[in-house]
Amino acid sequence: MIFPVAVLAGDVQITKNPETGLLTWKADDRGFSLELIQLLPDFVRAVYGSHDFPPEAIEEIADYCVFGSIVINTSGKRLSYRVSDWYAMTADGKRYPLKNKTQWVDEWRKMGIRYSWTILPAEQTFEVGDWSQGFTTVKLPREKSFDLIYSWSVEGKNYAGKIKNMRCAPEQLPEK
Repeated sequence: MIFPVAVLAGDVQITKNPETGLLTWKADDRGFSLELIQLLPDFVRAVYGSHDFPPEAIEEIADYCVFGSIVINTSGKRLSYRVSDWYAMTADGKRYPLKNKTQWVDEWRKMGIRYSWTILPAEQTFEVGDWSQGFTTVKLPREKSFDLIYSWSVEGKNYAGKIKNMRCAPEQLPEK
């Protein structure tokens, strides 16, 4: 059971799981709710191993910074997003694009893998109350902190948001 310890950072709620120390960031801004949950590389390995991915494919995605992601339309109107418009920015100003579902699926198909369920859809249009979930991935060193810049549109009006000081899950949980 998770007992949230919440800290507000602007319009972003940061929650720390007291058992694991893993963090969750949740932003709800102008009708777009985005939640990102740190996932350990071993968890990612277990997910793809359970679907019989070859070891090289498992290690490729486990080497990424992977977040469990939940997107919800809270706008009361039609809403769209495109993961290819999102990016991570480190303190030195360097941008890191997110690798989206289309890119992962294309790579996996070249390896003979016919699977696509785990990654957040690359783009979606939601009706009122719709939601989606899946993994979001970015190739970053685990110890680097970054800001996530994301965007969406509500009935054709574009918006952007930023979640500051995110970081990848550690390689392993610290020993207790």
